Amino acid sequence: MVISISVVLLLVVLAVIVLRNGGLKFAHALVCALLGFFLASTSMAPTIHEGVAATAEVVGGLHP
Repeated sequence: MVISISVVLLLVVLAVIVLRNGGLKFAHALVCALLGFFLASTSMAPTIHEGVAATAEVVGGLHP
């Protein structure tokens, strides 16, 4: 759950930055958000969640 909240917060911050810089229109952001909601209700959601969790685990395991 902590990873999900962190990813969501990171994506929100990135979306706000891109919106403020003019690289992303509000309509585009709305379409992406709706796509995310609809994608979350499909059968692909567990696979996407596992992929994000695995990626977070790999990134968390890196020691510079």
